[in-house]
This record gives sequence, structure tokens and C-alpha cells, in this order.
Amino acid sequence: MMDWRGFGPAMGSPKAVDLARAGLGAALGLLLTGLMLRGTGLGWLIAPFGATAVLAYAVPSSPLAQPWSVIAGNTLSALVALAVLTALPQTSVAVPLAVGLAIAAMLAARALHPPGGAVALLVSLGSPGDWPTTLGTVAVGSALLVAIAILWNGAMGRVYPFRQPAQPGPHGTQDPRPEARIGLDPAELAAILEEYRQSANLGVADLARLVGAAEQAAAARRMEGFTAADIMSRDLVTVGPGAPLGTVADLFRTRGFTSLPVVDGGRLRGVIFQIDLIRRAREDAFRQHSSLLAALAKLIDTHRKSPPKAGEIMKTGVPQVTPSTPVGALLPLLADGGAEAIPVVEGSAIVGIVTRTDLVSALAQRLALVQV
Repeated sequence: MMDWRGFGPAMGSPKAVDLARAGLGAALGLLLTGLMLRGTGLGWLIAPFGATAVLAYAVPSSPLAQPWSVIAGNTLSALVALAVLTALPQTSVAVPLAVGLAIAAMLAARALHPPGGAVALLVSLGSPGDWPTTLGTVAVGSALLVAIAILWNGAMGRVYPFRQPAQPGPHGTQDPRPEARIGLDPAELAAILEEYRQSANLGVADLARLVGAAEQAAAARRMEGFTAADIMSRDLVTVGPGAPLGTVADLFRTRGFTSLPVVDGGRLRGVIFQIDLIRRAREDAFRQHSSLLAALAKLIDTHRKSPPKAGEIMKTGVPQVTPSTPVGALLPLLADGGAEAIPVVEGSAIVGIVTRTDLVSALAQRLALVQV
């Protein structure tokens, strides 16, 4: 018996921000592309550009939406259709042959772009006409849609073109993010996609992100039963907003801390990290035309008439959790590039702090228990 649920939506419910980013971006991209095409004398928009806009603005991480796929796929399809139309003018087989050959050409060029099929169909329905104008409209229009999509997606906080695994990571090195280090290199991931015939639907970087997220979720599952209260440091050393940076530096040195909560009247105001001192000293060195060591020494000099205070460099708006927060929820917060320490609060009062060291220790203990 047929399961009619298979005819229902296969996608998750989008957020309002996704609707706005996709709809407004596509409308703006098509409008600007049309105006620029008209300004160059190449005409106006063609129907397949609407489908291209769906991919480039709604699903910019899809392999089918990447710049090479868009520009090469559309242009190659137009070229194939023009060639077929020239060889077989006004015949019943010209249109299906053009579309079929365009699909084969896009696959061969690793530039599969579904709107390319529509480009081939549209071009083959016409007459051989002016090759330069037809190719120019398709190529320039596709390039404009891509250029605007890069600007739009960047402004919306999305990565486009989608970063591939071989590109530098967040620290300017070739190492991927820790959550993406899944024990499989890009070649192995690509082989998996090829084996399951998913290379046109899912990119290597997408698969790496999904597997990394799954592993992180599995690690969180293994931490069930642990909460922030179980692993947090409770005997806190804190400073006030008015504490001189020299005092802060002394605490870092003598206590071995890498972070200090800034508290005023029992209320958490922010957190100071060791790196904040170095960043401030670096800024002072540039401004004062001095060395970094000299700027740092001056920054933490407690004998200065008006030494800089903790409140001037503390970080505000850092992530916060409660004592009952599951440890699994701390994993993404303390991941590479995120927070170095998480304050644990009850109301506005700080009752503890969880560092990456605390989290690693908890994970090691739980793994040891699992293996026993």
C-alpha cells in the first residue's frame, strides 16, 4: 500500500529570517541583473534566471548553486543549444536533443546547474540568431547574479561561495575546525558521496559539517546526567570593574587562570581573558609607536597615576548558563572560536565558571566510565 506521506513536504520548516533572506535577495539580485543587462544592451532577464536565483539566494551552500555551476552551467547549455539549433534548425528533435546534450555537457564539466536545462530549452525554441548576443546575455547575466549573491549572502552572514575543506581554516591554517575533524579526509568524503550518488546534492564540506555535528551530538548524549553544576569551579576569584590591570595580571600569573569574572555588588558584569591584556597592549603599542613588551609593561604598571581598569577591557555579553544546564549544551559554546570560559549564574549572581579544561576533564572521566 502506498504511503501517501511521501508526497508531503520533505523540507523542514524555514525560519522567518530564511524567508526574508531568500525572497528579498532573489528579488534584489534579479532587479539589479536586469537593469545592468539592459544598460549593456544585452536585453533583459530570461526565465531560467529565476531558477538560478532560487539556488544562489535560497540554498547557497548547494553544489548546484556554486559560481562555477551557475556561470559555466548556464553558458555551456546555451552554447550547446545554439550548436544543435544551427545543425538541426526547425526540427522536432532539436529541443530535446539540446536539453539532453546540455545536461551531459554540464555533468562532464562538473558544472551541473538545473536552470541550465531551461536555458538550453529556451535557446533551442528560438532561431540560431545572434550567437554573441545570446551567449553574452546568458554568461553576463549569470555572472551578475553570482556577484550580487556573493555580496548579499555575505551581508546576511552566510558563506558564499561555500568554503571547501581544502581552504584555510579559521586560524589561517589548513586544519579544519575541531568539530569537522572526523577522521575522514576530503577525498574519503568525496568517495562516499560518489558511492551513494549524492555528489550533485551534497558538497564535501556539507557532509563534513553534518558528520561533525552528529559526532558532537553523540558526545553530548554520552554526557547525559552531567550538568554545569557538576563540573564548574565554585571557589571563584573575581575582580571589580575598578581593579587596575596590574592586579589582574598578577592574578593571572600567580593563580594560573586564563579568565577572571568581573563582579560588581555580586552581579556579573563581564569576563577578562588573558588575551584581552595582550590585545590592549598591542593597540597601545601601535598608538604609542612602542614595542609590545614596553606597552604591556606600562599597561600593568600599578604605580601609574591613572592605571587602566578591568572594566575598560572586560568582555560583556559572554554566553552564560545556569547550574542545571546539561554539559552537552556547553560543547558548542566552548568549541574552537567560541567562548574560552562560561560563567554559571543564578539570576544575576555568578555561582561558578566552566572552562574548556573543566569540559575536557569531564569528557575524559565519562569516557573512562564507558570503557570500564
